[in-house]
Amino acid sequence: MKIDTKKEQERDELHRAIWAIADDLRGSVDGCDFKSYVLGFMFYRYISENLTNYINKGEHAAGNTDFDYIALSDEEAEFAREDLVNEKGFFIKPSEFFCNIRKKAPNDDNLNETLEKVFRHIEESTHGADSEDDFACLFDDIDVNSNKLGGTVINRNERLVKIINSVGDLQLGDYQDNTIDAFGDAYEFFMGMYASNAGKSGGEYFTPQEVSELLTRIAVAGKTEVNKVYDPACGSGSLLLKAAKVLGKDAVRQGFYGQEINITTYNLCRINMFLHDIDYDKFNIANEDTLINPQHWDDEPFEAIVSNPPYSIKWEGDDNPVLINDPRFSPAGVLAPKSKADLAFVMHSLSWLATNGTAAIVCFPGIMYRGGAEKKIRKYLVDNNFIDAIIQLPDNLFYGTSIATCIMVLKKSKSENSTLFIDASKEFIKVTNNNKLTDENIEKIVSTCYERTETEYFSKLVPNDAIAEEDYNLSVSTYVEQEDTSEKIDITELNARIAEIVAKENTLRAEIDKIIKEIEG
Repeated sequence: MKIDTKKEQERDELHRAIWAIADDLRGSVDGCDFKSYVLGFMFYRYISENLTNYINKGEHAAGNTDFDYIALSDEEAEFAREDLVNEKGFFIKPSEFFCNIRKKAPNDDNLNETLEKVFRHIEESTHGADSEDDFACLFDDIDVNSNKLGGTVINRNERLVKIINSVGDLQLGDYQDNTIDAFGDAYEFFMGMYASNAGKSGGEYFTPQEVSELLTRIAVAGKTEVNKVYDPACGSGSLLLKAAKVLGKDAVRQGFYGQEINITTYNLCRINMFLHDIDYDKFNIANEDTLINPQHWDDEPFEAIVSNPPYSIKWEGDDNPVLINDPRFSPAGVLAPKSKADLAFVMHSLSWLATNGTAAIVCFPGIMYRGGAEKKIRKYLVDNNFIDAIIQLPDNLFYGTSIATCIMVLKKSKSENSTLFIDASKEFIKVTNNNKLTDENIEKIVSTCYERTETEYFSKLVPNDAIAEEDYNLSVSTYVEQEDTSEKIDITELNARIAEIVAKENTLRAEIDKIIKEIEG
C-alpha cells in the first residue's frame, strides 16, 4: 500500500520550512510560545493576502486591470471599509498589510509597537459588526512585548523580524487548495517538535490528518451535503475542516460549530477557520467547558458530529447535583465516573445528534469493557440501538500516546437491531516511529462501515441481544475472531517424514558398521 505522494511531498516541504524557522530561533523562544507566534503571523499574512486578492479580483473583473489595493494610500482605501467589513468581516489598511509591514520591519525601531497597533486596528475594524465575536482577542497570543522574545526592545524586534521573514518565505500557496490541511499539519508538526510542551499547549489531543479523514468520511457517508458539522472538543478545528475537504465547504449548508476549553487552542481554531476560507458567518466556535457549560443549545441538532475528546479526564460528575437532570445525561440514569468523562462526551454528542445524523467519536478502549456506571451507559446505548459500529484502530496512530483507540459510531435511526464490529488494528503502514492509515485502509474501513458487510477476521454484525449476553462488553476482540497466522503443521506428514529420516539413519549406521568390520578384518 502506498500513501499519496503529493500529500507527502507537501508535508515534507512544509516541515522543512518549519524546521528552518525553528533552527533560526532555537533556544530563544519556548516551543509552545514559538507555535503561537508562527501560526499567528501565518494568520496575519493570510488575511492580508486574502483581502488583497478579493479586492483586486473584483476590480480586475470590472475592467480596472491595473488596480492594486496594496498600492493605495490608507485614505484612498477608506472608501471600501464598510463594504469589506460586511462582506469579509474585517478591514486592513494598505500600509498595515503583511507584505508592507515586512518591507519596513528591518528598519523599524518600534516594530513591536507597530505590530501591536496593526493587530488592534484589525480587531477594532470588526467592532459593531456581525464578525466582532469571531475576531475578538484573536491576536492575544502574539505578545510582541514579551520578554520571551528577548530582554530588550532591540532583541525582541530582531526576533520579530526573523519570524515575519520566515513566515513570509513559506510556500503555502492557496491554503484551501492544498491536499493536506497545511495549517493543521503545521500544528501537528509543532507538537512533534516540542514533545515536552505537549501537555502545556493542549496539543496532546491533536487528531492526525488521516484519522480526521476517516472520522469525517464515516460521519458523512452516503451524503452529498449536511446541515451542520459539530465537534464538542474541537481543538484547532482540523476535524471540522475535514468536512469542508470531503464534501466541499458549500455542502455544509449552515456551517461549522465547535467548542474548546483551552483559550489558546480556541484562538487557533478560529484562525484555522479563516485560513481555510471559511467566512465568519459560517462558523461558530465557543470557549467553555462543553460538559458543564455547552454553548450551542440553540444550534443543535447536528447532522454530522466528529470528535476526538480528551481521554479519561476528570469532570464534576455526580458531585454536581444538576447534571443528573441534564437532558444530555439523564436518559442513561447515571453519570460517567468523575475520574473518566469519556462517556459523558458520548452522551452529549448523542443528545445533540440529528435524527438522520451520524456521530463518529474516538474513544479510549477502557470504556468498552469496564463495569459500574460505564457499563450502565453502554447498556442504555445498546438497548436503545444507538450504536451503529465499534471500530478497533491500530496502535501508535496518535501523537502523545501509543494506545490502540476505538471509534464509536452513533445513529438514532437504524434499520436493524445489531452493531457492526470492525477490527482495523492491522490496517496501517509504518512511517518513521508512527503507524499511519493509507487511503486504501480508510476506504476499506469506511465502505465496510457504511455497507455493514461481514468479512472473516475483519468485521462482524452482532445482534444487540448477543451483546447483552456478553454483559454489554463492546470490545471488538469479543466478536471478531483473530486470524491464526501461525504455521499449520500436518501431523501425519510430519510422522512420515520422521519415519523416513529414521530409516535413512538406520541404513547409514548399517553401512558404517559394515565399513568398520571390513577395516578391522
